[in-house]
Amino acid sequence: MSSGSALPRARRAKDDDALVETLYAVEAPRLARSRARRSDRQDAFDLVHDAFVRLLGLGPERLRSLAQEKPVAYLWRIATSVGLDQAKRDVRRASDMHVPLDGVELVAPDVERQLEARDELRRIERAVQAMRPRTRAIFLAHRVDGMSYVEIAQACGIGVKGVEKQMSRAIAILAHELDQADNG
Repeated sequence: MSSGSALPRARRAKDDDALVETLYAVEAPRLARSRARRSDRQDAFDLVHDAFVRLLGLGPERLRSLAQEKPVAYLWRIATSVGLDQAKRDVRRASDMHVPLDGVELVAPDVERQLEARDELRRIERAVQAMRPRTRAIFLAHRVDGMSYVEIAQACGIGVKGVEKQMSRAIAILAHELDQADNG
């Protein structure tokens, strides 16, 4: 008795699956093309996916009744609804990120700080130029070019300890120049 009632249920489930598979095979590409004209391709595929998820969420009884009605029209109505929901979410998300101009405090550039920064940059340039050529080359290779001590050592044909010594000299020269400016 139970096996007799299970057989029609299995056949109905298979029919439901066939309906959804047929709808997907025929309508998914059409829906995606239609939606891709209004948005980007990935959004169109996401919308088609969401529409079919909603369709499947109706449950087997509703799917069977749709099979007798107009399942294509209902699917397109679902897709339209999903698209509208997505548009509402996008508008909400955009308005959440909007900052009214009244709420922004405009700050003028600090001219004094800019002059101090330029002066400090000139002192650093002067200190770098005062370095011995090898010390300057090693310092710039590390600080500007981003080379490691090992890479610099290989390029210069010296040991890592030699690179460390040159970097210590360079840093001492910079510190001395910047310290003189602060005290002078």
